[in-house]
Amino acid sequence: MEAVVSQEITNELTQILANLVLGDNKIRSNAEKAVNDRLAQTPDLYLLALAQFAIAADTEVMRSFSLVLLRRLLFRSPPQQHQKDPRMTLYDHMSTQALATLERLLLHSLSQEPSDSVRRKTVDTVCDLANNAMSRGRPWHALQAQAFTMTQSAETGSRECAFRVFSGSPNLVMDLQTEAVLSVFQKGLQDSHSVDVRLAALRASVSYLTASDMHQLSQSLSLLYPMLDTLPSLPNVHLKTFLGSLTSLCPSRPQLFAPHLPALLSFLRALIMPSADPGPTPTVAKPFPTTSRSFSFPPEQTLGDEADSEAAEDEDKEQVRRAALELMVSLSEARPAMVKQVEGWTPAIVRACLEGMAELPEDGLDIWLDTDPSDDAIDESYPCVYDQALDRLASALGGKEILPPAFQHIPSMLANYDWRQRHAGLMAIAAIAEGTSKIMQIELGKVVDLVTPMFKDGHPRVRYAACQCLGQLCTDLEEIIQEKHHQQLFAALIPTLEAPEHRVHAHAAAALINFCEGVEHDTLVPYLDLIVERLLKMLNANSEEGKQEKRYCQEQAITSLAMVADASETTFAKHYASIMPLLLNVLRNANSADHQKLRVKAMECAGLIAVAVGRDIFRPDSRTLIDALINIQNSPVDPADTMLATYLIATWAKICQALGPEFEPYLPVVMPPLLNAASAKADVSVYDDDGGCEREGWETISMDGQIVGIRTSTIDEKCQAFDTLVIYCSMLGGRFGPYLSQSLELSLPALQFYFHEGVREAACRLIPLLLSCGKNSGTLTPQMVQASLHQLIQCLRTETDPSFVASLYRSIIDSLLVVGMDTLMPELGDGLIDATKAQLTTFADKRKVRNGRPASEIAEDREDLALLEEMEDFALEDMERLLRLLDPQHPLLIAVASVRDLGLNQWETEDDDCES
Repeated sequence: MEAVVSQEITNELTQILANLVLGDNKIRSNAEKAVNDRLAQTPDLYLLALAQFAIAADTEVMRSFSLVLLRRLLFRSPPQQHQKDPRMTLYDHMSTQALATLERLLLHSLSQEPSDSVRRKTVDTVCDLANNAMSRGRPWHALQAQAFTMTQSAETGSRECAFRVFSGSPNLVMDLQTEAVLSVFQKGLQDSHSVDVRLAALRASVSYLTASDMHQLSQSLSLLYPMLDTLPSLPNVHLKTFLGSLTSLCPSRPQLFAPHLPALLSFLRALIMPSADPGPTPTVAKPFPTTSRSFSFPPEQTLGDEADSEAAEDEDKEQVRRAALELMVSLSEARPAMVKQVEGWTPAIVRACLEGMAELPEDGLDIWLDTDPSDDAIDESYPCVYDQALDRLASALGGKEILPPAFQHIPSMLANYDWRQRHAGLMAIAAIAEGTSKIMQIELGKVVDLVTPMFKDGHPRVRYAACQCLGQLCTDLEEIIQEKHHQQLFAALIPTLEAPEHRVHAHAAAALINFCEGVEHDTLVPYLDLIVERLLKMLNANSEEGKQEKRYCQEQAITSLAMVADASETTFAKHYASIMPLLLNVLRNANSADHQKLRVKAMECAGLIAVAVGRDIFRPDSRTLIDALINIQNSPVDPADTMLATYLIATWAKICQALGPEFEPYLPVVMPPLLNAASAKADVSVYDDDGGCEREGWETISMDGQIVGIRTSTIDEKCQAFDTLVIYCSMLGGRFGPYLSQSLELSLPALQFYFHEGVREAACRLIPLLLSCGKNSGTLTPQMVQASLHQLIQCLRTETDPSFVASLYRSIIDSLLVVGMDTLMPELGDGLIDATKAQLTTFADKRKVRNGRPASEIAEDREDLALLEEMEDFALEDMERLLRLLDPQHPLLIAVASVRDLGLNQWETEDDDCES
């Protein structure tokens, strides 16, 4: 192809690219700077040079690298000096002629590139360019025509790349006649020469169906037949990938599978339960005889290109099993009512999950016993995969659907001679507890009768699973199980705190935390002495038998003691003298890096115990604990100790709660780091779509073709800081006055900190407390009052979350009650009424839309809709309170009542906990 840039530019770019791939950091940095400099001066020229290099470079590596680099650069913001509009990219600055040349070069690479691996990089770049161009109103008709031509090519690689283009950029075909598109896709799905072409065609079909509107979708239903027909003939090495591609269609278009579910079940059942009898298999499965074609299993004819690879067959078989299960669970989550109508669907998945959960290694007990639980490998081993699948299925389908098939097998599993079956049975109960809780509570006594004998099982892993099961039941059936079955559960759990295995008695202590979170004070007190005695034994480094306790057991014992103290409140005072000295000793001596977790757990526990026993009992030790915390706070910070700052803030807050006004002298110590944490900005990074952005402590979201990363640890600490300011201000009142101005300056903008709802909620609670503090301390100014009310009303104007709308109204009400109604200046009052009218209109419009939905949709989403309307009702209730405060006969009160009446009135709770 004729060169579009000079040889001089090509030579220079060749050298720059060669330097970019070198391992020397200095050379690579200079090369990166050179790229940026050239793009700043003549972006068109160097982007075209890069595209030309993707065609002309001698090696596959350099052609691939240039394509990847081109893709990243095209839609990157230009150098700062060229940034008139930050949303403009280098692509947007290219001339029309340069864009046409760029497209021509890439089309040449797509059609003429000899290497399949390089051509796939071309496809990625072409799709990115096509999608961004079409979003800017520049259709790429030449790519559309070339891709269709390539589907007819005699070369396998060309056909595959064509369908890859359609998969990556489905908008290329959305404006064409549906029949023509389906014809091309069907031909690709039935390609007899290449499984790669069939896979690419399948992915293109999925993208097309996902992107189709309802009219196109109704004309494309027949496409699912050839899509499903690709499955039966495949060997396992390819089947897993095809199943995964189909699974991606489930969330957006589950209804397409409805006619095929019986036949699909016949096929998938054999994959997810290889050891089970799948039942009679039809020789020809035509579940809908009125149609001329159907997905059938077994197939009437096979494509014999591929043979199974014997060496990897077992691994491939397991991967297929997981992929098939994922497809079934995803369909169940996407359309529960649809799969419930298919006889045998739910029992097949449940049984498959139970079988998979029992597939633990037979040996390895000694290694398991010696391993710190936090060091356990977290991977897709069978129990994890199947446990999670069962959990998801229960949440999707509910108790009426899941419990009968589950408990058809679980009792016999718990009685099985194989410890793995008993382990799986217990873990299965834990997995389904949340999703089936409303139905399970009806037969909870029978479930408890099944679980509690397992605490005496001869195998430690079964007893460990019993602790896990009980803990999960206590969380998912909170208060119910504690109230009705506490005697049975304590009789099983308390002795297990003395189990001979470290992992088992530590997990029993962990289960105790779950129990205490939902227990009434009077229920816990009779067992308090026994529990504390055993936890103290676990906390001591050396037991009476001379056996060295594991550190993770000590950490767990401290955590459990903290929760027990919190639940038992002042009753815990009798054990205070036995525990607090141990905790203070840990804080004084646990200074090494491997004791970091033990130290912060001791801090947490000491704070909770201080709150539980009260000021009078805690006061004699308060100075010792405070000195220990000051020493820790002033010590050099270990960068690896990510927990210390968080636990310090939390412990200072607990001490303030315990001491009340007596905490005032320590404010100069605790406030500087707290205000620093509260003022933290959101740490946000933007990555390329294919950049390596997986980092611990970060969450990512996709936005405008880019990956936006948010550092969660920073904003979580910010939220904790605001929660602590609420505690200090509420406990100290006017004594917090010296910090009023700084705290208010942080709180008002935090109302619009959209990265974390907790920060906004805490700021809402804090503002009226600060106003009260200022009033009591004489430090409140009219400017502070007006700024606070103004900011609250401004947020109310734009807020769309009904839960936070309610919080804003409560904050405004509490603030006005503190500072007096006369502080609401006329312009602020008018703004408040305008914001309220807008919120009423928004709520009314949303409720009218919901009322207009079909009854079947309302029934399917009733729990989510009920929760949403409950939040709206809270907001309406607080809105009404404010209006009555302004004027008991305010005319908008009628509008509030009218909007409330628009709510859906069909939230009668049935026995089941999912849709009818």
